Amino acid sequence: MKNILLLTAASALYVLPAAAQTRAPDAARLKANVEKLVSFGTRHTLSSATDPKRGIGAARTWGAAEFAKIGKGCGGCLTVETIADRFTGPRAPDGVEVVDVLAIQKGTGDPSQVVIVAGHIDSRVTDVMNITDDAPGANDNASGTALVMEAARVLAGEKFDGTIVYALLSGEEQGLWGAKLLAATAKARGWQVRAMLNNDIVGNTVGQNGQRVADRVRVFSEGIRGAEDGKATLTRRAIGGEDDGPSRALAKAIDGIAKADRGIGLDVFAVRRFDRFGRGGDHSPFLDLGFPAVRFSVGIENYDRQHQDLRTENGRVFGDTVEGMDFPYLAKVTALNVATLRQLASAPAAPASVSLDGALSMDTRAFWDAVPGAVSYKVYWRRADAQDWTQSRAVSGATETVLKDIVVDDHFIGVAAVAKNGAESLVTFGGMAPRK
Repeated sequence: MKNILLLTAASALYVLPAAAQTRAPDAARLKANVEKLVSFGTRHTLSSATDPKRGIGAARTWGAAEFAKIGKGCGGCLTVETIADRFTGPRAPDGVEVVDVLAIQKGTGDPSQVVIVAGHIDSRVTDVMNITDDAPGANDNASGTALVMEAARVLAGEKFDGTIVYALLSGEEQGLWGAKLLAATAKARGWQVRAMLNNDIVGNTVGQNGQRVADRVRVFSEGIRGAEDGKATLTRRAIGGEDDGPSRALAKAIDGIAKADRGIGLDVFAVRRFDRFGRGGDHSPFLDLGFPAVRFSVGIENYDRQHQDLRTENGRVFGDTVEGMDFPYLAKVTALNVATLRQLASAPAAPASVSLDGALSMDTRAFWDAVPGAVSYKVYWRRADAQDWTQSRAVSGATETVLKDIVVDDHFIGVAAVAKNGAESLVTFGGMAPRK
């Protein structure tokens, strides 16, 4: 067994892969794309799908064309396609065809290993059934749409082991229908989704109360998995894994990436809740299918600028317009998404399982499944009263290690797979060794 021992501080756990980055997110370009999306008047999912200038159809056509331009500029590195299905519900009683626009950057290794970055392109005003009035949807969610398009521009031409899917989703305001369509498509195509990054309301810094928060972004993640069955519930209860499911591991990784890349300039407020209180988003259908998924959203919200008719009442401005946005801030959130995509698409898959053996012992043995493409592994641990990993050990040439004087009763342990360039997978939380 060949081990290299490394004790690290919590803020230095993540080693970012060497980047071939030649571009950075451009605040001016993000603003231009948001303004273009606003220019379609309304992007309500039930608005015109055929009008060349106004409505959801025109917006989706433009988004697909922009992806195609990016793909042409990188020698065909993006494949642009649309997926569609018909949905019916209280917010579309006569039914509507929901169309998602995808740009796929195929991996050079196992292309079924997929990372998804998404934002919904549709908008609405106060009455969710109002398809005629202007619904600019600048922050909700032209901000997320522009972020996805800018991420594609920045990463186009780079080579990754895994596949990146850039997704513009429709039907969010009607029932997360575009996300349900994409999640079902991912499952049907056999995609092994390493992460789904949902960006929704990511472009403002002044809140309802006038407070400005420009130095952090919220990342919401589930702890207890929505997709777990009764057996998984009992297992989680036995190992204390409430704070270490795949989506929570994803949020912790994003936090680590933000700490490691100080150039981004954002603190990650890792909210230990799957979404905002009593609300949901486009990552939810992915969670339902067991895929790791999180939601990015601004550090502080302004509800006067969400789902509102355009108006001014007693000097109070309502409506989701460009004037309420902060584009340098949106560029930072985009940069954090880009860094996360680069890390996870460069890394191997996470270990399928990690087992621990050490009951009635002062030492703990950790062992795990080998991961294709991994050149080494990193074993993480922390005291059982801590939330974040505090120590780690690099292991090469083996799929097990013994942690001397680490009592399993008092510690949580997990393992990440590491690529040649240093990119790490998500951490797989350690459970009980199978009984013999």
